[in-house]
Amino acid sequence: MTYTLGTAPPDGELVLAAESGPLAGIEETINNVFTPISEAFSGFVFGEITVFGVSFPWIVAWLVIAATVFTLVFGFVQIRNFKLAVDLVRGKYTSSDEPGEINHFQALSSALSGTVGLGNIAGVGVAVTIGGAGATFWMILCGLLGMATKFVECTLGVKYREIDENGNVHGGPMHYLRKGLAERIPNAFGRGLGKVLAVLAAVMILLFGVGGGNMFQANQTFAQVRDVTGGEEGLLGSDGAALVFGIVLAIIVGAVVVGGIKSIGAVTSKLVPAMAVIYVLASLTVIGVNITAVPDAVVTIVQGAFTPEAGFGGLIGVLIVGFQRAAFSNEAGLGSAPIAHSAVRTEHPVTEGLVALLEPFIDTVIVCTMTALTIVIAQPQLWLDGQKAAMAGGEEPDGVTVTSEAFATVLPWFPYVLTVAVVLFAVSTIITWGYYGQRAWLFLFGNTRVSMNIYNVVFCLFVIVGSVLSLSSVMDFTDAVLFLLALFNIIGLYIMIPVVKNELADYKAKIRSGEVRKVDKAGV
Repeated sequence: MTYTLGTAPPDGELVLAAESGPLAGIEETINNVFTPISEAFSGFVFGEITVFGVSFPWIVAWLVIAATVFTLVFGFVQIRNFKLAVDLVRGKYTSSDEPGEINHFQALSSALSGTVGLGNIAGVGVAVTIGGAGATFWMILCGLLGMATKFVECTLGVKYREIDENGNVHGGPMHYLRKGLAERIPNAFGRGLGKVLAVLAAVMILLFGVGGGNMFQANQTFAQVRDVTGGEEGLLGSDGAALVFGIVLAIIVGAVVVGGIKSIGAVTSKLVPAMAVIYVLASLTVIGVNITAVPDAVVTIVQGAFTPEAGFGGLIGVLIVGFQRAAFSNEAGLGSAPIAHSAVRTEHPVTEGLVALLEPFIDTVIVCTMTALTIVIAQPQLWLDGQKAAMAGGEEPDGVTVTSEAFATVLPWFPYVLTVAVVLFAVSTIITWGYYGQRAWLFLFGNTRVSMNIYNVVFCLFVIVGSVLSLSSVMDFTDAVLFLLALFNIIGLYIMIPVVKNELADYKAKIRSGEVRKVDKAGV
């Protein structure tokens, strides 16, 4: 049995073909088991509140308010310290004998490999299709604000990291929530709150690793590969093709995840920049060919962001879609990136917080904007038709297909290149989230070889699950878990604001006094 990814009628039942076979039966069983779970998660997390007659998900407000607060409290750190962040990535202030496993550039690349990918390709396609061109404006704003959130959480990730006897670094929200809150609130309540939030964050990292970092990537990779190989009538349109594809992808992922953060950092520091450059150049090519349409596209994006009747659900609907997709792409506030950044070689935690604030800028402000402009300029009718279908409760195209067809209007052969990019982006994201999930798993179940092996097997099995699920089920589950993780993480970030302020002030003082100097050779 085959099905069309991303097509689910309003009652939530999946659209499946009539023909069935042994492998297709497995696919249908997986969908039937998973769909009720995703619906339950989504119903809670995206429960709406009404303020001044306007209804919106409470969790979206939670994320936006946090990013705004951090931006104001730290005096627009993402703007004032942008140059310093770039210098740190280039290794200007870091020596090779500092504690940690990887340098600033590798840490940034490892974290970006978990964010720059299908969220920028498929996620933007989903945002523009559902929310209209105006969703792009809110994605950019969310990315700029999210830079401050990423700065706070990654500074804490390094400050409260743990280095075991083998030199392996263990960091992330499960560590800074537990240790940091006990330090800030030195009583039984503080210790208890820290432990509870740490465990909840670890559980959410595991679940999001399974959803957004794993299943969504596998799902959209299969969608793109199937599309360029003939669609439903092609090689991968047959019964059980998704299952076989998932098994092959799981084997590839399993071979890489075992290597740990050093091998991931070594690979992603070369792979991610190359993929990003190719993708951005392709976007610029499409935009360049349609350069006369750029002013109108910008006007469409701005008008769509503020016109009450534009997009899905009016002004608030467009805003929410934009923020949801931006958060899905750059992961600011989730506590995921600090896991990779914690492994950096540095004696000053705030240096990695400054490096980390570049992530949302690269991921959302640059790459997502390029994708959105390409779609708005090259395929206006496609996203307009998809938007109308979404508003009517009907079907909308796969996000990755919308993006692919936009590129094909100028570069007819580019869907094949995009397919390669999608596969590489997806694999890099899956292996990075495999590492994130592994750190959370070991925190919860113990740092032993047996525990690690069990996790690796389970994680790879979900690569297969993601390949055969409907897109609607994957997106509902992933969005819900992503925002729920932000709930637990940001509580701790608020409480530890003074810690980060002290770290920043101390580091700036050392630069001014000359205690911290630029090194002669870049550490990249």
